[in-house]
Amino acid sequence: MDKIDSLEITVTPPVAEKQPQILELHGDKRIDNYFWMRDRDNPKVIAYLEAENAYTQAMMQHTEGLQTQLYEEMLSRIKETDLSVPYRKDEYYYYSRTEEGKAYPIYCRKKGNLDAPEEVLLDQNEMSQGHDFFSIGVLQVSPNHQILAYSVDTSGSERYTLYFLDLNTHQLYPESIPDTYFSLAWANDNQTVFYTKLDVANRPFQVFRHTLETSVDEDVLIYHEPDDSYYLAVGKTRSQEYILMHLGSKITSEVHYLEANKPRGNFQVIQPRTTGIEYDVDHHSDYFYIVTNEEAINFKLMKTLVALPGKENWQTVIPHREDVMLSGISLFANHLVIYERKDGLPVARVQNLTTDQEHNITFPEPTYSFFEGSNPEFHTTTLRIHYTSLITPPSVFDYDMETLERELKKETEVLGGYDRTQYQSEKLMAPAPDGTQIPISIVYKKGIKKDGKNPLYLTGYGAYGASYPASFSSNRLSLLDRGIIFAIAHVRGGGEMGRKWYEDGKFLHKKNTFTDFIACAEYLIAEGWTTSHAIAISGGSAGGLLVGAVMNMRPDLFKVVVADVPFVDVVTTILDTSLPLSAMEWEEWGNPNDKVYYDYMKSYSPYDNVEAKDYPDTLITAGLNDSRVKYWEPAKWTAKLRELKTDNNILLLKTNMGAGHSGASGRYESLKELAFEYAFVLDRLGLTACEQKQSCG
Repeated sequence: MDKIDSLEITVTPPVAEKQPQILELHGDKRIDNYFWMRDRDNPKVIAYLEAENAYTQAMMQHTEGLQTQLYEEMLSRIKETDLSVPYRKDEYYYYSRTEEGKAYPIYCRKKGNLDAPEEVLLDQNEMSQGHDFFSIGVLQVSPNHQILAYSVDTSGSERYTLYFLDLNTHQLYPESIPDTYFSLAWANDNQTVFYTKLDVANRPFQVFRHTLETSVDEDVLIYHEPDDSYYLAVGKTRSQEYILMHLGSKITSEVHYLEANKPRGNFQVIQPRTTGIEYDVDHHSDYFYIVTNEEAINFKLMKTLVALPGKENWQTVIPHREDVMLSGISLFANHLVIYERKDGLPVARVQNLTTDQEHNITFPEPTYSFFEGSNPEFHTTTLRIHYTSLITPPSVFDYDMETLERELKKETEVLGGYDRTQYQSEKLMAPAPDGTQIPISIVYKKGIKKDGKNPLYLTGYGAYGASYPASFSSNRLSLLDRGIIFAIAHVRGGGEMGRKWYEDGKFLHKKNTFTDFIACAEYLIAEGWTTSHAIAISGGSAGGLLVGAVMNMRPDLFKVVVADVPFVDVVTTILDTSLPLSAMEWEEWGNPNDKVYYDYMKSYSPYDNVEAKDYPDTLITAGLNDSRVKYWEPAKWTAKLRELKTDNNILLLKTNMGAGHSGASGRYESLKELAFEYAFVLDRLGLTACEQKQSCG
């Protein structure tokens, strides 16, 4: 029997059957009582997931009013009928729009000018009818703008079927191509496309060439990558002159190129792969520009003649710097845009390729996020960028690279009278056990007192070198307006402070990710922001690994845990090379076939380290069709926690039986899932009454 405050719920939590399975490696025997949950065809598996869902619904029944309130709050801030900022490509302006009551965007264009009649390319709402899940993958128009290539996933498995739509007749071409992935490139003949196919483990491992109006059986295999640690992708340079095929593992890459005017030619390699060397390629005039980490942990920029692409011909454009991470570049006819990270923040500068003069693009807030928007035109002086912060809604700017003028095209409207002056964001630094300073991005409603009593919602990720963006969320206002402080721990394993920041949180340094997060929580308590009795933490996927590890290490430090599709059965999963998170992941976490890595991974794997002790109130989510983190990881973890935990705190597993890694696909269902999670957090923090919401009046 689980207990909710003074109310005892008589619903009995599910008890998973134990079927001991001995897993042995390096002379170490692990007993996995729930290994059987991997068999999706076993009726007991579905029965267990459904029992957990029923239990979760019963335990959260008393919050249904709060869930509805939260959903309505979040929905009320969204301009349901809205329009994206159109971007221009040749004679056309492309954009998407949404309509009130409809869950999905509608993709459109206009020819010549924005006053021209609208042409609807795809109405995802019509296409999704009859499907519980619906997601668009590829969405690319041919160079002559007459054919639309698009792909669809109706299960959440991220296996897409590719279609071709004639935009003159709005009739589909007869062929469709199953089991494709996100990437696609059109050749300049408007008849040839290059696409990637998935293997049984959902790894894009082959590139094919397809000619429109021919049988898929006639498609030509261009490249097959046998190494399970590599993914394939295809794309096209902004110059429209080359198609690039990128082969990449976590630590090594290789790029091949083909003239887009000669689709039946042979791809040529720029530089054969060398283990540990990464590089990415763009094109301008007679040169390939190459961002690489060779003898440059924070990357450097090189260039070489297209006719002489090999490494021996590369010339330095921007040398390596210890204090600045080169994140990437963007090439236009007369300008080079350079994206970097410095002091934990993204920065950008623009170089005139004719005069070599350059300048910085500056941003005003202490913590923020920005990224390049849709910029398909090569011959332009306009750079579209997207900017946001913890208090500034997503904003689209057009930046003139010649005049340095910045034009705000649109700031996402937040309905209901959002006033950013009522909120404060800061960048803090918390000392880790080894003395490293860990950045924290924090936002709260003004008037908060640092009296050590405030509820606080702490999140993080810390993997794959990905930086956690300090971005705005109108949904988050439902937390801030209830007096909750929101904080992001930019822990090692991410890329916030450069490549070394990433390297110091992977392989045999992975535990830095977890101790950094704990240090951030301890710092926030020591500085009077909150108390351990009022901290909720959350993380998804590899962020779920993070919160799973820290709740094993310091369960006393947190009141509430939300783990979304968490990667928690680390050793067993990475040993299984039939899964997407296996061979490729060896270059992120280590190869457990090596005893040194096996022992280290086992020492922090959340599933392997569940103990008989008290744990915080915990909500765990899963997707039955998740191809990245299989449903059985959160399911097994839940079962083991139920078996061993010694407290009366709440433990819930919520499995979406018709979705994958990203949860529900439509915007309304996604809001309902978030309202559920917020309701769980607020309920367990004791903030369910209207008077706790400052905006209740």
